[in-house]
Amino acid sequence: MGTTLHARRRANAAAAIELRQFHNQTVDTPLHKRLVEMWAAVEKETGGKIRVQVFPENNKVAGGDPQALKMLVAGELDFYTLMGGILGEVVPIADIQGMPFAFKDSPQVYAALDGDLGDLLRAEAMTKGIYALPGGCFENGFRHITSSTHPIRTVADLNGFKIRVPASVMFQDCFKSLGAAPSAINTNQLYEALKTGQVEGQENPLAIADGFKLYEVQRYVSLTSHMWSGYNLLANLPTWRNLPPDVQASIERNTIKYVKLQRADNVALNASLQSTLEKRGLVFNQADTASFRPPLTDFYRRWKEHLGVSAWTRLEGHVGKLGA
Repeated sequence: MGTTLHARRRANAAAAIELRQFHNQTVDTPLHKRLVEMWAAVEKETGGKIRVQVFPENNKVAGGDPQALKMLVAGELDFYTLMGGILGEVVPIADIQGMPFAFKDSPQVYAALDGDLGDLLRAEAMTKGIYALPGGCFENGFRHITSSTHPIRTVADLNGFKIRVPASVMFQDCFKSLGAAPSAINTNQLYEALKTGQVEGQENPLAIADGFKLYEVQRYVSLTSHMWSGYNLLANLPTWRNLPPDVQASIERNTIKYVKLQRADNVALNASLQSTLEKRGLVFNQADTASFRPPLTDFYRRWKEHLGVSAWTRLEGHVGKLGA
């Protein structure tokens, strides 16, 4: 991809560099809106040197997020936003963003990911051919459990519960540890999996339940705030290195600006959605999350070993001690 980009620029220095950005959300989400605004600002600032087209729902690629990530690494895609749990399949340290019951609120998340924990993630991503933009983690939010069959009041209600999770080893390990029966299903197949009963429920921020119309195929929302997830802004590394320095600087500057705007948008949206979703027929309950923690003792031990002392120490420096 880097060679192709270089050739395009050399062939016609006056022409805009045409690139593509994928994300897995719908067109009406804060993420799509702010990405479109961000790339428009970069194009204007650089005098039209670069033009990036934004494709919602991963431009409908059949393989969903995992396929889009492969495309990014291979240089078939230029920019992509992706949650840490799926990015973790290529950049293992990224799993730490979604550590269950680690972060207490969004400001605590931002301090870690815009600081030393994010620095560690970006350094590892570079070794995998990915450039993660500094301060470039957009907000998805804290995740809750929805169900078509019964509310999740305590961890006992997860026993044998067929739940959809992203294609992430950590997510699957977490919910198996809690007694559930997780199935990895891509976002683009989530609605149908719930509609047909392939799974009973799923877990996501409220904005996803609303944006993907999951209220049509789910009945209960159990507020668990069990994990936080965001959208890391990623670039194919050779493509990034071939961009002119002033274009790189503009992208990095506008990334920080529009990430902050999108974070505020999404936090407000998630906070307002309970009443909206209740009007659409969903029944809410506050789960007893204290009951979820004891079954995760061995989970924390495994993932501390997997992620390494450096990452775990940085995480606990922000959130306090995890596990026994």
